[in-house]
Amino acid sequence: MDKTAERFLKDYEYFEEKTNEFYEGVLPRNEYKGISGGFGSYAEKSGESGMLRIRIPGGQLTKERFRFLMEMKDVYHIPMMKFTTCETIQLHNLQAWEICSIAAEALENGIICRGGGGDFPRNVMVSPLTGVDPDEAFDVMPYAKAMSDYLLSFIGKVTLPRKLKVCFSNNKDNVVHATYRDLGFVANSDRTFDVYIAGGLGLKPKLGVCVAERICPEEVLYYAKAMVDLFVEHGNYKVRSQARTRFMQDTLGREGLKEKYLEKLQEAKAGDDLRICPEETIIRKTGKGEIVHKRVIPQKQEGLYAVSYHPIGGVPDLKVMQNLYDAIKEMEEAEVRLSTDETAYIINLTAEEAGKVLEITKGGAETCFEHSVACIGAKVCQHGLRDSQDLLRKCVEAVREANIPDGALPSVHISGCPSSCGTHQTAAIGFQGGAKKEDGEMVPAFTVYLNGCSLQGQETISQSSGMMLKRNIPKFLTELGKTVENSGKTYEEWVKEHSEDVKAIAEKYL
Repeated sequence: MDKTAERFLKDYEYFEEKTNEFYEGVLPRNEYKGISGGFGSYAEKSGESGMLRIRIPGGQLTKERFRFLMEMKDVYHIPMMKFTTCETIQLHNLQAWEICSIAAEALENGIICRGGGGDFPRNVMVSPLTGVDPDEAFDVMPYAKAMSDYLLSFIGKVTLPRKLKVCFSNNKDNVVHATYRDLGFVANSDRTFDVYIAGGLGLKPKLGVCVAERICPEEVLYYAKAMVDLFVEHGNYKVRSQARTRFMQDTLGREGLKEKYLEKLQEAKAGDDLRICPEETIIRKTGKGEIVHKRVIPQKQEGLYAVSYHPIGGVPDLKVMQNLYDAIKEMEEAEVRLSTDETAYIINLTAEEAGKVLEITKGGAETCFEHSVACIGAKVCQHGLRDSQDLLRKCVEAVREANIPDGALPSVHISGCPSSCGTHQTAAIGFQGGAKKEDGEMVPAFTVYLNGCSLQGQETISQSSGMMLKRNIPKFLTELGKTVENSGKTYEEWVKEHSEDVKAIAEKYL
């Protein structure tokens, strides 16, 4: 056990005590939530089982972390895993003793669930193909790993108003939403970062404020320290619904926010030396062979490939996961990277190895639409209003039955409630769980969000277009898909001139 993990050892004794009290019916749900979240665990809807969130810094599912997960799956007969939009893995349907035992064993293996939820710095996110992406500015993973270790040092020492999400983007695809997180670093080709703060989705979503450009990457920890100090001083400790960094844009104004942040930055730089010089990752593996497939991505390392695997709804088949681990554990330098869109990328593969991984992971998403994102949903989540997973399954079935071609629909993002865990607010098409009155009764429905965009320089928060009954959403998507198909264009091409037509089709089903 490393020193960081050892520091949290006593905390876990307290967690086990309170977990047992809750599941024995002694501790109220709200009180337990305030405790368990800080350990990456929440009770599920039934109150009889819970989930445990495994922190995966940078979404880097190394062979050692992968091995641990597969061992836990077998020992505790874990029935369900979920890839999340924060590049973590959630273990679901666990009993109290299983939650505590797995969390403790994770700690012994250097995997820290502490701060996986609650009012803490969360899992640091990274562009999943950093280090192997031909189009990246530079590899940001070393800086993200250093940041992850640094943020863990605040747990137990600093009380934040609420959670703090930090990420690093290696190019303008902005997969991790670096320009609208609590703190985001965007890589430039000259090996510098631009820094954005106080953005976020959910209630009153906001794009971030750019507070610095072309900073030296060795200084990123100063920017984190400044963000923590700013949030502690100006964050809202009284109203929980407004206790996120983005609300400081309202209380301080965008310019006032930037001014206060830069003051904190100067204070941080006048304090302890936080400069870092992390080791760069060097891939020494030699590639060979060629392979072409829509799920295969050529890496910048000649002859090496990455394979994408997107289980529908981000819920992988556990047999596939086991087979995948059994295959890559013998492959030199192979590892899995998790993405914020619930895709897993298996990287550093030769052509032959990529072929094996393709075969193992078949059965997942094969089209752009099937790469849609959905939170765990109301069937499991205690706060969920609607079952996003069920809606996505029904939509995939309808689109397949209608034989809509790949590209005619974008991936959609579904959140079961306003929290935007499915990141519906920056999707081309998003859905947020709710209810709508029909014949005097409230029935399952989702608010429709249209025309969002996450690309750097084109960031757009999507706009609500009304509420649609759940049963009508597959019909809306199939009509939209057929319309685009008849145009002979992809959805991305078609919508540039037909954004109002999307609204018009949606209105038929509202």
